[in-house]
Order: sequence, then structure tokens, then C-alpha cells
Amino acid sequence: MTQHDKSLSQDTLPQALRRAGFAGEIENDTALLSAMSTDNSIYQIRPDIVVAPHDSADCAVIASVLSQPQFASVAVTPRGGGTGTNGQSLNRGLIIDTRRHMHRLLDVNVEEGWAEVEPGLVLDDLNEQLRPSGLFFAPETSTSTRCTIGGMVSTDASGKGSRVYGKTSDNILALQIARPEGLLSSNEKPPEWAAPMLHRAEQAARGGRDAFMANTPRLNRRFTGYDLERACPPGGGFEWWRLFLGAEGTLGLITRIRVKLRRIESEKQLLVVGFDGFRNALSSTNPLLAAEPTAIEVMNETVQKIASDSGLLDGLPAALRAVPGREIAYTFIEFNGNDPAAIAARIAHCREILAELPGADEIYQARDRSEIQRLWAIRSGSVGLLGKVDGPARPVAFVEDCVVPPENLPAFVDDFRALLTSNGLSFGIYGHADVGCLHFRPTLNIDSEDDRDRLVAISDAVFDLTRKYGGIFWGEHGKGVRGAYLRPWIGEEAYSALQGVKQAFDPEGRFNPGKLTGNGEAIMGIATTPFRQFNAPEGDPLERAFRCNGNAQCLSYAHSTPMCPSFKATSDLRQSPKGRADALREWHSLRAAGHTDDQLEADLLDTLDGCLGCKACESSCPVQVDIPTMRTTFYEDYFSRHTRPFADRLTLLAERMSRQFKAVSPFVSPVWPLLAGIGQRLTGTQDLPRRLAGQAAPSLRLSDKDLASTSLPDDTVLLVQDWFTALFDAQAIKDIAEGLRALGYRPRLLEMRPAGKAALTMGDRKGFEKMAQALSQQLSRAAETGAPLVGLDPAFVMMLRQDYPKAGFAVPEVLLVQEFLVQEIEAGKTFPSVRGGTPLRLLSHCTEATSVQKSGAMWTRICQTIGIEAETPATGCCGMAGLFGHQSRHQGVSRALFDLSWRTQVETDQPVAATGFSCRCQASRFSGHNLRHPMGLIAEGLRQ
Repeated sequence: MTQHDKSLSQDTLPQALRRAGFAGEIENDTALLSAMSTDNSIYQIRPDIVVAPHDSADCAVIASVLSQPQFASVAVTPRGGGTGTNGQSLNRGLIIDTRRHMHRLLDVNVEEGWAEVEPGLVLDDLNEQLRPSGLFFAPETSTSTRCTIGGMVSTDASGKGSRVYGKTSDNILALQIARPEGLLSSNEKPPEWAAPMLHRAEQAARGGRDAFMANTPRLNRRFTGYDLERACPPGGGFEWWRLFLGAEGTLGLITRIRVKLRRIESEKQLLVVGFDGFRNALSSTNPLLAAEPTAIEVMNETVQKIASDSGLLDGLPAALRAVPGREIAYTFIEFNGNDPAAIAARIAHCREILAELPGADEIYQARDRSEIQRLWAIRSGSVGLLGKVDGPARPVAFVEDCVVPPENLPAFVDDFRALLTSNGLSFGIYGHADVGCLHFRPTLNIDSEDDRDRLVAISDAVFDLTRKYGGIFWGEHGKGVRGAYLRPWIGEEAYSALQGVKQAFDPEGRFNPGKLTGNGEAIMGIATTPFRQFNAPEGDPLERAFRCNGNAQCLSYAHSTPMCPSFKATSDLRQSPKGRADALREWHSLRAAGHTDDQLEADLLDTLDGCLGCKACESSCPVQVDIPTMRTTFYEDYFSRHTRPFADRLTLLAERMSRQFKAVSPFVSPVWPLLAGIGQRLTGTQDLPRRLAGQAAPSLRLSDKDLASTSLPDDTVLLVQDWFTALFDAQAIKDIAEGLRALGYRPRLLEMRPAGKAALTMGDRKGFEKMAQALSQQLSRAAETGAPLVGLDPAFVMMLRQDYPKAGFAVPEVLLVQEFLVQEIEAGKTFPSVRGGTPLRLLSHCTEATSVQKSGAMWTRICQTIGIEAETPATGCCGMAGLFGHQSRHQGVSRALFDLSWRTQVETDQPVAATGFSCRCQASRFSGHNLRHPMGLIAEGLRQ
């Protein structure tokens, strides 16, 4: 940290920003700094402070304050979604988080076909908002659920379809930037203060334009970042804003972006072709271009196997799936347009070409948009899954976006594969064959000195290969620390012009210093930039924190996807699995060295407290970064050295004594409202249930004693209850029991034994193990009867499946209600039918939806079987998550989550059912709608 940088930690800069009117957050929370230290690369650079501006005015304040002499050497780096694969947004000094607040769609002009957006707006969010207008922003990326428009502009991102639609730089019309003097917009006349700066930039750009063009191949995936060619049109004028496209924040702060929009094409079809090998799949590209496809994408056998093992290929026909002894490489060929006849003709031409190509064994055609979207998810999902491989070495992005002319691609790939094979490396390959851009992910252990040396040697060799085949080393993922190759690639004369442009816009060299170019400061390189720690010792309980690769699916903007609720509600990176993994990794490293950091532990406590424990990260994260389980490890360690809060001790006592409390609940029930009020004050909670559940009917109850001695009749179903359902949700018990009876079963309710959820969550491992041991024994005895076990609440069932095995407890299978009924249907069981049933909307618990992804489809099948029309819309987390939503400190997040995706689904005249107790409680308190369990509505329908 420089002498000037020390002002960051001494509150000098924060105070100056506040005095100048900065309205956003200014933070140096250690957990947040850890989260901002990494991206989707193998590097780690810790910043000193993070600010989250609210708007362009805040960015102008930042620029103005930083122009003061005492802040002259403070490094400034803007950050969007943090999905860069080469450390683009990592740096020391000040990080500007545009994602948290600057994510608005500011203006849309349908007639002229443009929109103006803030840089933190996520790509898919933009296109979802534009959809009603019939327009879209064409550049596409595999990280479209979380990458921002500002990040796309800064790296000149592109992906599928770029041969037709172009890169991001081909779809930008204007920019606004923040300068110390104010805001500068490219679609307005420059103010007088900007004239000298723009004059110097133009002189430098024009002086190097010819040398720049002489060293940049004429490819669809053209070279960008300081684009001297387009900034200086042959006919005159100076389009200074084009220099910023692909400049990775090294020239200044972008605050507003005008994007070009296109009409959404009405027709879309997809061919998935299975080739007998990757070489044949790759060689098909050039002939297939004659059919004028919108996109051609390929996946090699390695990526195909990873996708298959993860279940991504289950929706494909059997003929397109690999079997032992027969590998498959995929080619995805998409056709878009507005004329159905023209699309049909292009596809027919494509099929004719395929018929003449070697190795094109199977072809599948998808016409439905939803199916096409699911199939493309195979390609995008495979990117994250590459990090899931076992062992200390994993596929690494560092030579992953080279571009060569498509006709040179097979030969280039042959040489590339030979290079990796000679180094003893395995690798996955996928990418955009139609534009000659493939993503190679060689498998390396970055903790190994030998593999770091290999990384450098391979990078150097691949750089030479791209030049040999007339290509570009950086095709779509930006340069980042690979910018060290820029000078030898573009030549001294052109590089000197880039330096002149940098000097004009950033004379202090403060914007993302060390990237791309500079005037005196050292340029970061692939081996000189600090690496993040890659692995923990084998079997370490925090191993998954080290395996987090920053792919950041947990940062998805989509409200209807469960992962990650706390991030969706806050847009705060530390409130995400990725952010928490980063902070846990730093804490673990300190503890392993025998040290503690009180401030880090306090900040880590705060960020872990914001986790709802929904376990969506365990199910949805490609590498299964299970934050709730790792939180338990941290709490166990921390509270072995510190006193637990009184509220936590009360919660643990309540769970531990819940069985005894259930036994006396009939006597306590009259005074429970008073006791609940006292409990709320003592535990800092609110909206606790005001009524206790009564005892179930004797004919339903099955005591542990009777379980051991009673012979159960056929069609008996044993119901397993958690302590919250047993104490507070008599209606759900009644609904499920009556629904099963109506379908011809004999339900019996086992005695309640707490599963230890609160104890496990709070790191009381001994308390959890005692309760888990008792419940496991009860369930084992119940399974010996031969009757199926069905859990009443989804979160409880998922705990038995996910947490008990991890803790070493083997329990018999406990099914969700819908799993049991679908098994019965598939075994030939017939159910009675409903006559004229009312259409039902059925909402799943988020833990259930992510862990059992066909859960909604199961309910739909059950309802169809008995004659009920049902819809199962996708929703995110409702915001309750057990005790989380009751804790007063979490009310803002809890309500925000309910508003995001649940309120519109619940507030309707249509009958709505929810599978989770938490979800029903949340709907009742925030919307006044008392939802039922779906089995209750099924029972009512069958009684009519």
C-alpha cells in the first residue's frame, strides 16, 4: 500500500466523499474485501476499500474527490458482475461496485432501436425488461444471468451468435463517463473542459492508427480495447468513446451506456448433432457455414462426459447420449429468423451437408423455445461444471478464448492439443466454432510450482500458435493480466499510441493500474499476479470454500431461481456463496497458521448470519459450495472460544426440549400467546405462531412402543414430523393425512423427535449428534415395518438426505409426499378422480425445488392423474427459512424476498397451495393469505 493509499484505511477518503455528497456505501468490511479480491480467475488481489455508488452523480463525486492531491495515487477499478476469467476487475486501492445499485434501465426508444442503461444492469435482466417491446440486446454470454452490461462493454464480451450479431462493441451507440469536472457524454457536444483531453487522445490515436491496423487480423472477433481504427474514422471525426470498449476500466468510469437493440426473431430452431469424435465435429464447421446458421457451438468428449455425469443430458434422446465404448462430441447449430419457410430451407440445406460429413451419427431437432433454452443450458452449464472435477488439479481458464479464421481451426486445435498432451495435461474444449473461437481449459493445480511454470510455458506457446494461424490471443473474455502480451503482439509503434491514449484520459495512471498499458508502471502478468489458494487439505471441512472458482452462478439476478436469496435481496457480494466462501477461505488460512483476526471474525459472523440456510448452493452451485455446512464448522470453532448469545442458547434449548414441550402442549396452549410474546422479546424475534397445534387424533398417532409391537396393515404410510410442524402446524398434519386417506392409504404419525436443525445450524455439533442419533434409530425401527416413510415438511426431508449422511448418520429413505405418490403411480396404483376440480397453483419450498428438480413436475403428474389442473410456477425463496424470517434483524431481507417472487403468485383469486411450513407462514403474515398444503386441497377435491 502506498503512502497515499494509507489514507483509505484512515477514513480520509471516506470522509472526503461524504463531505462532497456521495450517497452510496463506503466500506472496508474485511469479508467484503475478501469477496472483492477474486473473480472467475485464478488470481487474488485484495483492495483497500469498496464503494457502491447510487448513480452517475455519485460517480462524478468519486472522480472529483479523487482529483484532490492527497488522493493522486489511489488506484480506482470499476467492477460489474465479477465474472472475468483473467483478473480484469481485481486491483488494490478503491473498487467501485456498480452492480449493487447502478442496475437501472433508464430509457428505451423503440422507434430508433436503442436503450440507455446503467453499467451494473445484468444482461438477462435487461432483455427480460425489453421483451414486451419485442426488442433485445443481441450479444450473448454463458454468464448472462449475472454479467453486467458495463462488464461486457469493458471486456467487449461476446458469445453464441456473434458471427451474425457481432460483439458487444458492435452493439454500443454511446457512452457517458465521469470526470473530475463532471459527466461527459459522447452523444452530446463536449464541454470546453473536455476539449484538451480529447485533443490529446485524438492525436495519439491517429498517430498510431495505421500501425494498429497493420497488426490486427481482419476477423469477425476483431481486436478491441483502445480501438484506434474505429475511433478515428477514415472520413474524419473522433469517436473517442470507442476507445473505452474493451479497455477494461483503464481509461475511466463508465456511468451510462446506450445500446443498440434488435427485433426478437419469431422463429428459432436448433439441431443437436452427435459426432463420433471432436475432430470430425470441428471439421464440420466450415461446410456448415454454407447453410447460414445463426450459431455453431461445439463440445468435446470431456465436456460431454461432465455434463452427462451431472444429469444435464437427461433431456436428450438416448441416441445422443454416450454409452461405454462410444464417446460423443456435440455440435449445436441454431437457426433464427422471421420467415418459417426460409428457416426450413436453411435447416434442410444443413441436413444435406451433414449427410455428407464423416462421423455425424445422430441429429436431433428442437423447435420449442423452452426446449431450445434447456438444451443451450447444457452448453452454458458445462462451463461451471468443469470446476467440479475431483483432485487438486482442475480445468483453468488462461488460454481459453483464442480466435483463428474458421478454416484454420482444425489445424490450430491439432497443434493446441498436441501442446497440452506433451505437457501431460487433460483438458475440456467447447466454444464458438463458427467464428473460430474455442475455449480450452487445461487441468492444473495452481498451488503447485511446477503447474505454475506450465501455465506460463503453455501461455507463451499458445500466444505463438495464434500468430502462426493468423488469429488473436484474446477473442472474447478480455485481456486482464494477459495484457502483458499486448506490447509484443501489437508492436512498439501502435503500443506507444495506446500509451498516449492512456495518458490523455488517465495522466495519473490510477484507473485499473497494471492492466493493458501504462506509462511507467509495471504491467501485471500471468505469473507475477498473486494466485488465490487453490486447495485445502484433503478431507478439510472447508474444502469447498477453496474449490469455489468464481463462476458465480450464485449471483444470478433471476428472482424465480432460488440461489442465492440473500444476494438477490441485497445485491451485496459478501451476502452470496461466493463472497462467503472467499471470507471463509481467508479465515481458515489464518486459523491453520495458528492466528485469529478479531475484525475478520466479527465481519464473517455478520455475513454468515445473513445466510438463510436454504442449501440452494449445495444443490445449484456447479461445485457444490455448501455454505450452511461450512458455517456450522466456523460456528463450532468460534463458539468454542466465545460465549453464545443468549437468544441462541434459548433456541437450542427449545429444540432440545421440543419433544417434552409437545407432551405438555395441551396444558400450555391457553397461555401460549403470552409465552410467545415473552419469547420474542428474549430472542429478538417477531411473528412467532400464536397457536399451538393440538394433539393428533389417537387413530393417527403411532407411539414408539406401538411401532415395535403393532403389525401394520397394507397401505400404511408412516408420517415423519419435524418439531415445528408438530408444535405449530396441525393443519398440515391433517391435510396430508386426509389426502392420503382419500387416495386409499392408512397414514400413521410417528412420535416427533427433533432432527437437530437449529443445533447443526448454530454449530452445536454435540447437541445435533445426540438428537440425530435418536431420530436415526427411530427411523430405522420404522423402516423395519416395511411401510414407506413420508416426511411432512420438505426442509426436514432434505436435511435427512443432505446433512445426516455428511455427519455420518445413515437413515432409511424418507420420501417427499409427491415422490411417494409418483412411485405409486409408476407401480400401477390407481387413484380416484376429481370431478370439475378448480385449477390449482402449487408453490414448492425452495430447498425442495433445488434438491429435487422434478418436484413441480411430480405434483403436476399427481394432479393430472386425479383430474385436477395444476400449475407449478418457478419461485425463489419466500424469505422465511425457518427462524431466519422471524428474527427482527432480518425483516428487511425477508420481506424483500417475499416481494421478489412470491407475492404475485400468492395474491390471486385462484386456490394456492404451498408445500413448506415456512412458506405458508410467510404468505400469511405478508399477504394475509392462508395457504394450504396441496394434499389438503386434493382431499377436498376428492370429497366433492
